[in-house]
Amino acid sequence: MQRLFRLRYPKLLLLILLSIFAYFLFSNEAIQSLVKNLGELSYIGVFIAGLFFSFGFSTPFAIGFFLTASPENIFLASIIGGLGALISDLLIFKIIRFSFMDEFKKIEKTKIMREITNSLSSKPLSKIKNYLLYAAAGIVIASPLPDEIGVSMLAGLTSIRIHILAIISFIMNSVGILVILLIGKSIY
Repeated sequence: MQRLFRLRYPKLLLLILLSIFAYFLFSNEAIQSLVKNLGELSYIGVFIAGLFFSFGFSTPFAIGFFLTASPENIFLASIIGGLGALISDLLIFKIIRFSFMDEFKKIEKTKIMREITNSLSSKPLSKIKNYLLYAAAGIVIASPLPDEIGVSMLAGLTSIRIHILAIISFIMNSVGILVILLIGKSIY
């Protein structure tokens, strides 16, 4: 029985299940109208959703909020959401070694990750490896993927300074939230 419930990547499976749940939750018209009726609290809600946007297990709920929220100024909302996400990313940066590092180490040992690492170790690519890491981490941070991945790439594979991480996090999260708000505006 213990083997039946033994999973190789239990946290990633939980993330997928939460994403499915969030989709069905925010597809409900009652939840959509509740988010839209927040009115005066919309920017506070955007800040709180920004805090949740960075954490893998709460990202689907933040995205659902951003898609259904209708703030008056989506540019201001993306900046406020980006500030919330920045705070979360700085927290993630501090505690990443204690939460997901075990699974990331397992992923690093997979065949595809070893091949990527080996291909980046060749002479011409070794000079641009850090730039590629910064770009890949920035894309992950801006996307709905868990920021733990992007932040751990920066925290574990580079010697990034905290203020550089803060700049990358704020800009990329703000852009990601802006894109989601624009999609939400076009849908609703």
